Amino acid sequence: MSTETFYALTPDRLLHAVEVGGRRATGYALSLHSLENRVYEMELEDGERVVAKFYRPGRWSEAALREEHAFLRELADAELPAVAPLEIDGETLRTIEVEGTAIWCAVFPKVRGRPTEEPDDERLAILGRLLARLHDVGAARPALHRGRLDVEHYGRRPLEHALAVAPGGVRDRYRDVVLRLLDAIEPRLPAESIRVHADCHAGNLLWDGRGPLFLDFDDFTMGPPVQDVWLLVSGRDAEATQQRDLLVEAYETMRAFDRRTLSLIEPLRALRIIRYAGWIAARYDDPAFRRAFPDYTDDAYWQREIAALQGVEL
Repeated sequence: MSTETFYALTPDRLLHAVEVGGRRATGYALSLHSLENRVYEMELEDGERVVAKFYRPGRWSEAALREEHAFLRELADAELPAVAPLEIDGETLRTIEVEGTAIWCAVFPKVRGRPTEEPDDERLAILGRLLARLHDVGAARPALHRGRLDVEHYGRRPLEHALAVAPGGVRDRYRDVVLRLLDAIEPRLPAESIRVHADCHAGNLLWDGRGPLFLDFDDFTMGPPVQDVWLLVSGRDAEATQQRDLLVEAYETMRAFDRRTLSLIEPLRALRIIRYAGWIAARYDDPAFRRAFPDYTDDAYWQREIAALQGVEL
C-alpha cells in the first residue's frame, strides 16, 4: 500500500474535493490529527465550515465505505447524534485522482463540542440509552463488506503484520503469547453480531449543550454489543465496574442486554491490543507512523506488549 499519494494531497486537490455543486472554498484548510486518514477542516465562501476526509488507499473497498455512510444516514434518520456525510451532487462518496491512484473522499459538516474523559453518572446514563438506540439501528441489517470482530480479523491477520516488523529477539515470544490467547478467546466469542461502532471510546465523543455526538465510524464492523459498552468504560477497578453497571442499566431501559457478555471484556481488550500492534505494523512504511511510534521496532516496545497481553485475565 503506497503512502506517497497522501503526501501529494496538495492544496489545489483539497479545494477540488469540496468545490462541488457550485460552492467555492476560501482557501482555508486546517489539517486535523488523524494517522489513518487525511482529514482537513475547510471553509466555504458562504461561511460554512466542513471537514473533508480522504480515506487511506487500500484500506476499505467502495462497498465498505458506502456501508459506513449508509449506517451513518440510518443513525441520523433515527435522530441519533451521529455525524453523517453531506450529499454533494447526490453522492456522499467521491474520488479524486492523485498520481494515478483514486482516493475516496467524503465531506462532513463541522460539529462543535468538548471531549469528556470521565463522564459523570448523568452522562453515563445518557450514553447508555443512546448506545441502546444505536444498537437497535445496528441490528436492523448486517454489514456485508466490513468484516467481523473476531479472532481472524482482530487477531490472526494483525499478528501476521506484527511479525513482519517485530525484532527477532522477541518475535517468537510475542507470537506464542498471542496464539495462546487467540486459541482461548475464539470459542468464547458469542454468536450475536450486529453493526457496532467498535471504537466507541471517550476520544470519539464530543459533548455540546444537547448531549454527546458519536464521531469516527471508520472502524465500524459486525461485532457483539458489549464491544461499545466496555470501550465507553474501559477500566478494571471497582469504580469502573460501578460505572459500567450504571451504563448497562440505562441501556436496558431501551434495549435488552446480555449481561453474560460482560465476561468478554478481557478477551476483547486482548484483541484490541493485538489489533493495534498489527495496525501500526501494516502502516509502518508511512513516515507519520514512524514519527508517532519511534520505538516500535525496539525490543522494549514488544516486551511491553507481551506484558500487557499476559496481564489480561481470561
